Amino acid sequence: MPELPQGQDFEVDASLVDPDGLVARATGVNSRKVTTGPGIAAIAAALPERVVENEAIAQPLGIDSAWISSRTGVRRRRWVTDETLVDLAARAGSRALALADTDPAEVDLVLVATLTPDQILPNAAPQVALRIGADSAGAMDVGAACTGFLSALSLGATQIEAGRSRAVVVIGAEVLSRLIDYGDRRTAGLFGDGAGAAVLTPGGPGTIGEIVLRCDAARSELIQAFNQERLLRMDGRATFRAAVAAMTDVTHEVVSDAGLALDEIDLFVYHQANSRIIGAVGERLGLPADRVVDSIAEYGNTSAASIPIALAEAAERGRLRPGARVLLSAFGAGLTWGAGIVEWEGAA
Repeated sequence: MPELPQGQDFEVDASLVDPDGLVARATGVNSRKVTTGPGIAAIAAALPERVVENEAIAQPLGIDSAWISSRTGVRRRRWVTDETLVDLAARAGSRALALADTDPAEVDLVLVATLTPDQILPNAAPQVALRIGADSAGAMDVGAACTGFLSALSLGATQIEAGRSRAVVVIGAEVLSRLIDYGDRRTAGLFGDGAGAAVLTPGGPGTIGEIVLRCDAARSELIQAFNQERLLRMDGRATFRAAVAAMTDVTHEVVSDAGLALDEIDLFVYHQANSRIIGAVGERLGLPADRVVDSIAEYGNTSAASIPIALAEAAERGRLRPGARVLLSAFGAGLTWGAGIVEWEGAA
């Protein structure tokens, strides 16, 4: 920081001051104290227009496009052209606010979960807050890889429970096409770009239950990307085993903590990492296939964006019904993982 000359007067940047908000906080007007729990008022997704089929990836690698789909479940994905991560995140956030009929001025916090920001500084969240009209909200990026949206959802729900926020916008957004090693056939066809957003408000419509979050850095070498190389590296087989075990275990834990049985959960929305992982978790838990969401064929693995995108698609297909108990679970680099239960009543 530069040294400030002594005895010199400095002007305050008035654009950074919210006088109405200061008065409200000083007098207790528009108190944010909340007596009801948080809920997801709306969910929305935003996807790039560019659709990339498996053939476009498989041909340069000298493999058959069916090889990609048979091992990952991915048939196509969306990749950006001129769009930025902030573009995708802001589109998803604005759509969710409109569906929730929530004034952006009422938003006190914007959380953007991502591992692929457009730049080191500024973070994505303040830029997204400006774009969606939440000009004076607090804003921060959340870094928990594929568990990012679930982690941000937990943070946002806690803010509302504590009475510190009236409304929170939680966004998962990724431009993973920036990190792909197009010469690595094990990962080149796996990842896609996109964003999904949820608006959290006190009192519902659908309540957010307890969210369990876990980590194990002792196995962090399974999924890595370094600053120097900026390419995603993954030990696929070991990651598969770890992801299935972790999401199976945390599913049991959060359902038990809620005093429920697995057959009382209407829909299971796991991180859309790989169809084989989703299928293996469902098999180990004995879940009917029609209660497990698998949207990876159309979008690929979108990391922190995968759960909100999957929720938005489930709603569009009529699978996310009012009153449904929905279990969300994710696993990602770190290693990080977690799960939570939402009672759905929102708009999508």
